[in-house]
Amino acid sequence: MRSFDGFWPLALARSALAAIVMISGGAALAQSIVLASTTSTEQSGLFAHLLPAFRQASGIEVKVVAVGTGQALDIARRGDADVLFVHDQQAEEQFVADGWGLKRHPVMYNDFVLVGPRADPAGARGRDIVQAFGKLAGARAPFISRGDKSGTHMAELRYWAQAGLAQGPGSGLRACGCGMGPALNMAAASGAYVLADRGTWLNFRNRADLVILVEGDPRLFNPYGVIVVNPARHPRVKAAEAQRFVDWVTSPAGQGAIAAYRIGGEQLFFPSARP
Repeated sequence: MRSFDGFWPLALARSALAAIVMISGGAALAQSIVLASTTSTEQSGLFAHLLPAFRQASGIEVKVVAVGTGQALDIARRGDADVLFVHDQQAEEQFVADGWGLKRHPVMYNDFVLVGPRADPAGARGRDIVQAFGKLAGARAPFISRGDKSGTHMAELRYWAQAGLAQGPGSGLRACGCGMGPALNMAAASGAYVLADRGTWLNFRNRADLVILVEGDPRLFNPYGVIVVNPARHPRVKAAEAQRFVDWVTSPAGQGAIAAYRIGGEQLFFPSARP
């Protein structure tokens, strides 16, 4: 009976130890951060390629909130995100200067393109984006604006301003207040012009009669940055885990993963972090 009586404490101890291991392992697997990012990084397919590699390297799950850059910055200011991955450098630097973020790290870049109907009734085709916007305004061409304070929308506003047009192309402008994919869908359905980031355009399948009309202008350069939200402003921010994401995505492994993402053999984003 002694051996039988002694079996239960031993078995219970082993069961308790196994439960602790399972709980601990589950907690590690459940470790996560919230990433507020642009629609372009998600709708281009980049995150579906990039984040599993980070999860495998770190054990950290990344929950993405994909909105325009302006909205992503607002989410971070409220403390509802741990890290930002956005593309409006001026706004990002102001975010850090105001104490909401720890540091902006350059992570990658691509470019904007002006997309429109193949026949190009406004005559916008060329390599000068400001000249093209002027032609769109002169022709009162239908134009889909993001209208959401995203990085793409802010770039669009700069081009209108540089063309001397504070309000866009007159009656042809339609602001959707939407992400890049829906804006492209609207342009495809209505034969309108739209400014797009190249990554989302390359991953866009419902092109109808749309083609790239303007590309290659240096003013179309589109840099992305990553920023850890300042835990001094919001103590609930998971700054250590967020920093692990920043360190990985700017490391040779993360930069290599960004460079490796291609559609139809074409590279969508280019690494910009320095070793």
